[in-house]
Amino acid sequence: MHIRVLGSAAGGGYPQWNCNHPNSRRARQDDPAAQQRTQSSIAVSADGARWFLCNASPDLRKQINDNDILHPKNGLRDSPINGVVLTNADVDHTAGLLNLRESQPLSLYATPKVLDVLKANSIFNVLNPDFVDRKPLTLDEPTELICPDGSKSGVVVLPFAVPGKIALWLEDTSKPVETGAVGEDTIALEIRDASGKTQAFYIPGCASMPDWLADRVRGAPLVLFDGTLWVDDEMIRSNVGVKTGKRMGHMSVSGDDGTVAAFEDLDVERKIFIHINTTNPILLDDSPERAEVAKHGWEVSYDGMEITI
Repeated sequence: MHIRVLGSAAGGGYPQWNCNHPNSRRARQDDPAAQQRTQSSIAVSADGARWFLCNASPDLRKQINDNDILHPKNGLRDSPINGVVLTNADVDHTAGLLNLRESQPLSLYATPKVLDVLKANSIFNVLNPDFVDRKPLTLDEPTELICPDGSKSGVVVLPFAVPGKIALWLEDTSKPVETGAVGEDTIALEIRDASGKTQAFYIPGCASMPDWLADRVRGAPLVLFDGTLWVDDEMIRSNVGVKTGKRMGHMSVSGDDGTVAAFEDLDVERKIFIHINTTNPILLDDSPERAEVAKHGWEVSYDGMEITI
């Protein structure tokens, strides 16, 4: 199984357009220890030729240009992108669909709830239904991704709900927001090969680590996991925001109830943070926080990172 990290940052990318946090300043100065990153997405392929995107970030056009595996290969109209799988309806995971509007055959997979969100927003009608087949995912049922020509891709995804919340742009301000709900709004993907063997877990957004989720990923060969914030009130401390990580539906990397601690005894072979906010010090190669996660066996993803399982 081939995995390419197309984007490793959280919403807004790194640096965010209006952020003057010290992290962002270092990135804009082309500091080699502060590598710029686009918004979270990966591409998956069983054969290295036919690729499926897991989420479509607003930076997708740049990501395609930066990764030759996604360049057209044959004829005047062509793409190795055979489909997209969405894990939620967040802007940083869906806006990139608008880049795929040129009547190119592909499949779009998501839960019925997320597909209904796209259907209700007429801007997504630019994805010509004569070419883009919208396929519902059923939670906890494996689905082999199908190429537009009807052939099997060799990539199987098993979608399952993880604690999270509804997309920010869908929140009802008159009602309290449930930040740890388990349902179709926020899902993770267990990625398997055609034989059904688990290859990886992709969990770019997760609000907590209940026992059942820990048991699910225990002993996995690879987990790409939500690395949004180092501490829960990071944005407040930095004077760049008013929300905690928990309010945004993300667990923190550090602390007794953080991700590093939660994974400490799960025997995951390879652990990689993805969806990392511009304020998170693990973005910096030379930070004490980067050294701390590395000490516990974690890697920090970067754009263009190649993984072969």
